[in-house]
Amino acid sequence: MTDKKERILQATEELLAKHGFHGLSMNMVAKEAKVATGTIYRYFTDKDDLLYQLHDHILTIVAQKITQHISDAMPLEQRFRTMWLNIWKMATDSEAPLINRGQFENMPHRGKQYKIALEKTLFAPVHKMFDEGKAQGLFKPLDNEILAALSLEPSAALARKHLTGIFTVSDEARDAAINACWDALITH
Repeated sequence: MTDKKERILQATEELLAKHGFHGLSMNMVAKEAKVATGTIYRYFTDKDDLLYQLHDHILTIVAQKITQHISDAMPLEQRFRTMWLNIWKMATDSEAPLINRGQFENMPHRGKQYKIALEKTLFAPVHKMFDEGKAQGLFKPLDNEILAALSLEPSAALARKHLTGIFTVSDEARDAAINACWDALITH
């Protein structure tokens, strides 16, 4: 990705976080990215294409951060703990994309089937972990989306509460939460 395209995507993300979709214009993006408005059209056909590519860009960054330091050789529990902590780190270190989750989930994208295929590709290590766990009879026989909601998504929710000061999560409490999320995955 070129430096200019990266700056345009970053500027769009920041402006969306501040102003939302309806407050976004290509002129604002150009000014924020410090490029001419015409330069945006070298990389994006129109505003929708810019938003589609931003959606994919953000999803790619999040997937890379969640699956950092994961290998198929790791035991399932170690993979799970690493992913959980990667989500925690991304959220608490402000490494997550600036746009909030609600805005991201409502961003225009290329369609449901495209989004499903992209997520399946980008989050393949997560799906592989869940599929292996189910094949071994270790994990509950639930859809991977349900398993993720029960086990990995609480990391981000807990991190948000920790960051906003709703309550402080000690290392011991965080470890207990990881164990509880693991417990939600496994069969008993």
